[in-house]
Amino acid sequence: MKAEAWMFVACTVFLVLVTPTYWFVTAGSEHGGDWTGTSALVMCTLLLAMISAYLGFHARQMDDRPEDRKDGEIADGAGELGFFPPFSWWPLWAALCLTTITFSLAMAAWWLAIIGGVVGAIALCGWIFEYYRGEFSH
Repeated sequence: MKAEAWMFVACTVFLVLVTPTYWFVTAGSEHGGDWTGTSALVMCTLLLAMISAYLGFHARQMDDRPEDRKDGEIADGAGELGFFPPFSWWPLWAALCLTTITFSLAMAAWWLAIIGGVVGAIALCGWIFEYYRGEFSH
């Protein structure tokens, strides 16, 4: 994770340098600076700094991965990487229910939001429990 942490640190440093430059370049405009762009750059800088701190903290806590060592070989990273879920329809139904709820709230159709919430709860339960029964149970 050390390489990833350094990539985010480099991006953070870049934005730390670019944000005040952007503010001073836009300060000559008739509105006295672009608040929207500057605040977006500040928030991106803080987000990247947070991710950099998180990755840097965890990189110190972990043992060296083969990717982080200079003498690491491809074979050192061999083995099981984890569980990757197979194809599933449940995320589609959950997303469609969330879309229905959002649309119904925008259109003030509360009855449709209730229907979307009930069907969404069923879709969420199906998504959570899909590995407890059927072909991919474990």
